[in-house]
Amino acid sequence: MRPDMKTRALIISIMIFSTAGCTVGPDYVKPEVDTPDQWRYEYQETADIVNTTWWKQFNDPVLDELIQTALENNKDVRIAAARVEEFAARVDIARSGFYPQIGYDAAANRNQSSQETVAGSVPDNVRISNNFQASLNVGWELDIWGKIRRLTEAARADLLAAEEGRRTVILTLVTSVATSYVELRNLDKQLEIANRTLESRGKTLDLFELKFQGGVISQLEVAQIQSEYEQAAVRVPATERQIALLENSLSVLLGQNPGPIPRGKTIDELIQPQIPQGIPSDVLERRPDIRRAEQNLIAANAAIGVARSQYYPSISLTGLFGYASSELSNLAQQSANFWGLGADALGPIFTGGRISGDVRVSEAIQRQTLIAYLQTIQTVFREVDDSLVSVQKTRQELEAQGRRVEALQEYARFANIRFDEGQVSYIEVLDSERRLFEAELLYTQNQSNVYTALVSTYKAMGGGWITEVEQVANTIDFPVDEKERTQETP
Repeated sequence: MRPDMKTRALIISIMIFSTAGCTVGPDYVKPEVDTPDQWRYEYQETADIVNTTWWKQFNDPVLDELIQTALENNKDVRIAAARVEEFAARVDIARSGFYPQIGYDAAANRNQSSQETVAGSVPDNVRISNNFQASLNVGWELDIWGKIRRLTEAARADLLAAEEGRRTVILTLVTSVATSYVELRNLDKQLEIANRTLESRGKTLDLFELKFQGGVISQLEVAQIQSEYEQAAVRVPATERQIALLENSLSVLLGQNPGPIPRGKTIDELIQPQIPQGIPSDVLERRPDIRRAEQNLIAANAAIGVARSQYYPSISLTGLFGYASSELSNLAQQSANFWGLGADALGPIFTGGRISGDVRVSEAIQRQTLIAYLQTIQTVFREVDDSLVSVQKTRQELEAQGRRVEALQEYARFANIRFDEGQVSYIEVLDSERRLFEAELLYTQNQSNVYTALVSTYKAMGGGWITEVEQVANTIDFPVDEKERTQETP
């Protein structure tokens, strides 16, 4: 038996109506953003640099290898990649509502009724009954008001936000490894200066102790030299401690247990990367955190439509077709089949303000997300401008500090000459060497500050190079530890 013409016409009409249904809720419109016309400091001549893997401009193969290791093994990157997979699956879940849900049911029962519940004596074979049934059932919620479309829109936006979150993790990881490596080479240079100064002052101290024993100088002068020697001696273990702690921190970024980090070129040999040219509109397109904030806004906007769809009835089509028989051999007979068609409509009449409350909640969340999006953009503009200012000013500081080191080297040289000629006491020599020691340490720190500012500039601009990094990250076959394996459901 098949559905009559009226039933089929009703089903077709409902399907056509559902296809032409409206989508409730506001459509997303990109907010207007007040962007500055230009940065306080522009670098127009290096526009092509932004699309390169910028850390290779340091010209240190060891740094390149460390970044590659971090991309392969860093746990945060692997978590972010798994999170993207999670939200990709959530999109499939949301989209499944567009399609009919088809299931099956099979049952076999054998029952015996009580002889005491019927009048008279009933034979045992009559008390026993069999029932065999096999059926297919279909359920389909018609997306007339666009609820499923809004849910899918929100899920897709969440997926894109998760992808931008992964890019943010990659961006942060690469810049963190580069910054830590530069700081490590800075500390190595400071340790070298401290050891060299300690050795020089140790020789001077030995010489003046011999002079004191010979009665040439007083114990006061020996004590002065001893204090300067100990100053350098204190600096050595303090710097070694900083190096060990930084190596441990960098090891975690590399996805490794704490341990020593290989070295490449010294901080004096590293090449300073060129600064990329970037106008505000470019930054809006590059920065993954801005794109993530916008996807969050799209999801919040779609949630308003989901909430408003509760005002309208939910219409579903149902269907059932199968076979039922008391004998298994007759189950496939035409006379054993059965079917059913139906349409259900479920809608609210009185909810005590629940639906309107849901709508107001979603609208309030959308406003919060919009403000957060605009705030993210303003923060990004500040970070870019801060980094550009830092690059220029730290370079000026480094140049000035370099001139100061040269002047103090001359001061120390003339102080030693005048001391040898007997024109000044050794106190002036100690003063010149103390100042030179501090200036050399500060110069090395200024070098590190320049490199850190350059790295921060690339991070602030979002880096067009993120695409190349993603290509590296996407080709990595992340190993799965035994502890991380989960049993898959077939």
